[in-house]
Amino acid sequence: MKAFIGGTSLTSSTLFKHWDEKKVETPHGDVYLKATGQYVFLQRHGKKLLPPHMINHHANIWALRSLNIREVIAVNSVGSMKVSIKPGTVCIPDDFIAPWSIPTFYNYEMKFLVPELDLSLRDRLHTLCVELGIEVTLGGTYVQTTGPRLETKAEINFLRKFGDIVGMTMASEATLCMEYNLPYVSVCSVDNYCNGVMKEPLTVAQIQENARINSETLELLIQTTMTGGPL
Repeated sequence: MKAFIGGTSLTSSTLFKHWDEKKVETPHGDVYLKATGQYVFLQRHGKKLLPPHMINHHANIWALRSLNIREVIAVNSVGSMKVSIKPGTVCIPDDFIAPWSIPTFYNYEMKFLVPELDLSLRDRLHTLCVELGIEVTLGGTYVQTTGPRLETKAEINFLRKFGDIVGMTMASEATLCMEYNLPYVSVCSVDNYCNGVMKEPLTVAQIQENARINSETLELLIQTTMTGGPL
């Protein structure tokens, strides 16, 4: 089975409206999923749309593992710290930074891993984007901040020395997937330039509008993977 994980970019999507709802009980709390055939959709923010710092990543990933998911394609909303990565496009990162927030399933066991996003799945997803005419950046470093507020100009000025895009969720769920040997890739919806990257002031309304527009691209990408795409 394949799982899609969605966030703010897909909160208003009707793509999964007619999928069957499934409740999964986990040691970390209940998780509600949408399922059809060999596909599962998980809204990481939950039914009540929790803010990013309150997301129950442990419950979400435990639920996917319990369903014998074989691949995870995540959709994450991000801001761009680089002028070359424009709003309205997508980015498929190949690395991430989140040393201040590292979740684990192994609080009481000596378990270690070398973190790495699934490169084979990344390349297949990139190929599909190109075939669909989606403007995509292959590679880049995702920096995860805690949220829920956006980053200050000073923070972005610091973080852009080390990364390319900023979000609040991907590194946590990717890490937990890696602990459970679940191949994980993220397609990031670039919804804005980060605070201070451009002269124009950043507004939440601007981010929301770009996310709405990008949602159509993301829905096309998901639909194609389910109807004969190379994934």
